[in-house]
Amino acid sequence: MSGIIGRTMASRKISALNQFLMGSRVFASRTYSSSAKEMTVRDALNSALDEEMSADPKVFVMGEEVGEYQGAYKITKGLLDKYGPERVLDTPITEAGFAGIGVGAAYHGLKPIIEFMTFNFSMQAIDHIINSAAKSNYMSAGQISVPIVFRGPNGAAAGVGAQHSQCYAAWFGSCPGLKVLAPYSSEDARGLLKAAIRDPDPVVFLENELLYGESFPVSAEALDSSFCLPIGKAKIERKGKDVTITAFSKMVGYALQAAEILAKEGISAEVINLRSIRPLDRPAINASVRKTNRLVTVEEGFPQHGVGAEICASVVEESFAYLDAPVERITGADVPMPYAANLERMAVPQVEDIVRAAKRACYRSST
Repeated sequence: MSGIIGRTMASRKISALNQFLMGSRVFASRTYSSSAKEMTVRDALNSALDEEMSADPKVFVMGEEVGEYQGAYKITKGLLDKYGPERVLDTPITEAGFAGIGVGAAYHGLKPIIEFMTFNFSMQAIDHIINSAAKSNYMSAGQISVPIVFRGPNGAAAGVGAQHSQCYAAWFGSCPGLKVLAPYSSEDARGLLKAAIRDPDPVVFLENELLYGESFPVSAEALDSSFCLPIGKAKIERKGKDVTITAFSKMVGYALQAAEILAKEGISAEVINLRSIRPLDRPAINASVRKTNRLVTVEEGFPQHGVGAEICASVVEESFAYLDAPVERITGADVPMPYAANLERMAVPQVEDIVRAAKRACYRSST
């Protein structure tokens, strides 16, 4: 009986929320598992959303073009037909509006998943993310939980200019009260999104547009509806003994390519997929550095106050005596993203940049 009542209450809350929104109808037009089965990151995210919505009637999706258009990147494909407009809500083009509504819904026990068409647009909603979602649990002495997920593509895409190319990992990773996740592979995407939706705290889920169409092997375990990855735990994608390379999101693929090149030159690189930006898996990073004695950090974001800078600080504080070479940081250029394709390539890290940095750390290069 209590389950029926709870399900009815959740439905009524979402229904009321839907009525509010419908009042304004101005809508926005590699080391892997052993299985041979492959899945795109897009399908991994879609299946995770579908399974969590099926398992919990309090979960709903809200954002621009998530319903009728089935998502700007088709992450929400099929969800409107399956769950209806009360749980897949198209919104006006107003990030501040629907992010704020989502936070309010989370205050009342629902589990909103807020999709930003790009995380650059989250700037319009940053007050709700930081001041409302991230701080409410602390300011209420634990009385208010805010189980909300803010998700969408983050970082550089291709040819979209400075205002659509920023990486927000360091921005949101610096804020207490938020959990910040950045998946790379399809297993990452499925397991981490499920963890984010089930978590009682606000989670910023940073995807990468250029990875949506990439296919990765997935294990039978990852395809199970109960599959979930722990928040705050990194993954060693490739074991090595000469240098540690940390990366997240799309840069993990670049780091793995660099490790292949380095192996041909006799350098054994250990590649760590961070997965979680906040909390950061400091024990895993420091354990690797204490083994390899060298560190290269890789990220697309700006160099100052970046994720790599935080990793450097952690290693200096906890493992300084183990370092045999200065830490190398590979980041995006300290400029707004250029629009021209040739300049854009120069502004984001490339595989050859990682290779050169690892060689410098191993005293195998003069450049």
